[in-house]
Amino acid sequence: MIDARHVTKRYGDTLVVDGVSLTLPQRGITSIIGPNGAGKSTLLSMMARLTGMDAGAVTIDGLDVVTTPSEVLARRLAILRQDNHMTARLTVRDLVAFGRYPYSRGRLTPADEAHVTRSLDYMNLGDLAGRFLDELSGGQRQRAFVAMVLCQDTDYVLLDEPLNNLDLKHAAAMMRLWRDACRDFGKTVVIVLHDINFASWYSDHIVAMRDGRICRQGPPDDIIATDSLRDIYGMEIAVHQIEDRRICLFYD
Repeated sequence: MIDARHVTKRYGDTLVVDGVSLTLPQRGITSIIGPNGAGKSTLLSMMARLTGMDAGAVTIDGLDVVTTPSEVLARRLAILRQDNHMTARLTVRDLVAFGRYPYSRGRLTPADEAHVTRSLDYMNLGDLAGRFLDELSGGQRQRAFVAMVLCQDTDYVLLDEPLNNLDLKHAAAMMRLWRDACRDFGKTVVIVLHDINFASWYSDHIVAMRDGRICRQGPPDDIIATDSLRDIYGMEIAVHQIEDRRICLFYD
């Protein structure tokens, strides 16, 4: 499990994450929501060891993310940032093969090649494996990066605003892919999201932040409720039930 204890981060005089402690459930999708400046991406970045902590600790299955060797942590935890891009001209297969680097250090074994092929097939990218990334559409390129993460074959995946720059169709497809990956591979996926309807529809657990602290957390039905959303966002948000999900309307 991912366990954070008293995690704190300051940028100068600004306290961005304020002594956060939480334990994230294993398997399924946990979405981190909240207003701009709540500390969502900073908290995720500290969990991923991309940003240092000023205080506190994060462990993943008991491994301290600060002190654990990179090659060990990379077999437990994969990260996909919102600004993912490659400057080198790579084919889709080359990109996906990077997911095996923690295991093979760049010298792919037959087992590694099998993982690459499985990930390409799972993402329906087999026909595009030989194409260069700059020849793909935005949606296809995003799927290629997801295939790379799946190829890394970790139990935990951290995603920072993966729906940025995606239209509605591709954003919904991306959330379905991660939901299916949790089901098919038993993964624990933690996603920073701005869209609370995507969080409501696809999450198993929601963590809400405000002013650098955990405001609320629990299953979607506990968080996607008028009183709860008022505490999180400081505004009135109407909540409606559609099938077995809750959907928000927040227009004047």
